[in-house]
Amino acid sequence: MTEAAAPQEQATPLFNIEKLYVKDLSLEVPGAPAIFLKRENPKIDLQLQTKAGAVEEGVYEVEVMVTVTAELAEKDQVMFLIEAKQAGIFQVRNMPPQEMETVLAVVCPNILYPYLREVVSDLAVRGGFAPVLLNPINFDAIYQQQKQQAQAQQEAAAVKH
Repeated sequence: MTEAAAPQEQATPLFNIEKLYVKDLSLEVPGAPAIFLKRENPKIDLQLQTKAGAVEEGVYEVEVMVTVTAELAEKDQVMFLIEAKQAGIFQVRNMPPQEMETVLAVVCPNILYPYLREVVSDLAVRGGFAPVLLNPINFDAIYQQQKQQAQAQQEAAAVKH
């Protein structure tokens, strides 16, 4: 009876957070100290990326990276630049490839992003600026959009041949 139960246990999907950490963090204030005398509100530009890769079999590192640039309207002067990378090591086993892809592209970034938001806001404050409040991100919508774009590109390539 235990022999029959063992294969069933192996097939049970497993998801576990092993470690969450800040992988990279930087703040640049190119116009300091004069920039602190400016009273206008900066325009905030946000660039976001995610990345996932295998560390070993069934163990993956997922990263959510953000670049926040605060610019003043006057001469496109950069007030500050924050680059942050929040990462996590996740154990993901016994899942079909499609489900695994969704976990790495949606579930893991959803876990990491609140930590990244806190790190960015805290770093801006420690740099002498107002907190940067990043809006919530719908990683599922981003993932679906990327899948649709990839499918459209494949279909366009198939039509050309």
